[in-house]
Amino acid sequence: MSAKSTSLSSPAQDAATMQDEVLAPSNLVAFAGRMWAVLFLIALIVFFSITAPGFFDLFNFQAVGANMAVLLVLGLGQTFVIISAGIDLSTGFVMGLSSVASAIVMQALTGYPLPVIILLGLMTTLFIGLAAGAVNGVLVAYMRVPPFIATLGTLSIAEGVAYVLSGGPPVSISTRGLGFFGNGFLAYFHPEAGVSFLAMPSGVTGTAVRDVLGFFPLQVVYIVILASFCGWLLGSTRFGRHVYAVGGNPKAASRAGIPLGWTLFKIYVLCAVSASLAGFLYVLRFNGGVANAGDALMLSSVAAIAIGGASMLGGQGRILGTVVGALVIAVIQNGLVILGIDPFWQYVAVGAVIIMAVLVDQAKGRFFP
Repeated sequence: MSAKSTSLSSPAQDAATMQDEVLAPSNLVAFAGRMWAVLFLIALIVFFSITAPGFFDLFNFQAVGANMAVLLVLGLGQTFVIISAGIDLSTGFVMGLSSVASAIVMQALTGYPLPVIILLGLMTTLFIGLAAGAVNGVLVAYMRVPPFIATLGTLSIAEGVAYVLSGGPPVSISTRGLGFFGNGFLAYFHPEAGVSFLAMPSGVTGTAVRDVLGFFPLQVVYIVILASFCGWLLGSTRFGRHVYAVGGNPKAASRAGIPLGWTLFKIYVLCAVSASLAGFLYVLRFNGGVANAGDALMLSSVAAIAIGGASMLGGQGRILGTVVGALVIAVIQNGLVILGIDPFWQYVAVGAVIIMAVLVDQAKGRFFP
C-alpha cells in the first residue's frame, strides 16, 4: 500500500516537475535556439528605442510595416521554394518586369475609372507572374534543370524584357487617386472632424490636413492578408504538407504517392506570382514601375527567410518566421537611418545577421537534432 502511494504525485508536484523541466538549462538553450530571431528582434527594438530618438513611436512602427511590405511579399513565395530545397533567383526581376508592365497598362488607361485601371493593372501583374512561374516550373519540375540554373536564365529574360518595355527609365503613372492605395491608411483621425475610414475626414482642408493622423497603413493590411493566406496554405492544406515532404525527403515523398513534378510546378508558379504581386505593391506605393525594382530585394528576401528559421537544405520553415525575418531587416534599416549611419552599412548589418542565422541553424542541428 505504501509502495503504491509513493508512486503517485499530487497535481502541484506534477506542475512543479514540469516547471523544472522547462527551466532546465538545456531546455532554455533549446528554446533560445528556436526563438532566437524573435529575441533578437526584441533586442533590436530595445536598442534602437534607447539610442535612436523617435524610433519608439507608433507612426514610426507603422512606417516600418509599410516599408517592409514589398520585401515580405517577395519572400512569401520564396519561402515555399526554399522549404522544397530549391531557390528562385528570378523573383527580383520578375517583380521589376511586373511593375513595368502593369505601370505601362495603367498609364495607357488614364481617363478610365480608377477601379478599372487598378483591376487591369493587377491582371497584367498576375499574367506576368503566371508566365514566369510556368517557365520555371516546367524547367525545374519536368525537365530536371537545377533550380539555380533555371531561375538564373529566367532572371536574365525578365531583366531584358523589363528594360525593353521601359526603355531604361522608370515608367510613371499620372492617374489621380492611385497613390492612396499605396500610401493611404485604413483609418484617419482629426481632433475636430473625428474618425473616418479609407478617406480623409470630410471638411478638413488647407493647413488642417497636417493635424490628421493615419492609422493602419494599407500596405500593412495587404501583407497581413497575403501572409495569413500563405500561412494557411503552408500549414493547413495538403499542398503545404507536400511542400515539406518534397523538401525533406523527395524519394520518400514519391514512394508515398506525392506527385513531385506537379508539386514543384505549383511551388514555382506560386513564387513567381508572389513576386509579381510585390511588383504591383511597388507600383501602388511609388506610382510607377522600374525594371530593377526588386534587384536588391531578392537577396534580402532570402535573408528574411533564413533569419526566420527556414533551412537552406529544405524541409523546414514557416511563414511566421519569414515575417519575423522581414521585420528584423526592416527594423535594422529604419534604426540605422534614424541614427544617421551611412545606408551602405545596412548591407553589412544584414549580412552579419544572415551569418548569425546560419550559425544558429547549424548549432541547433548539432546539439538539438
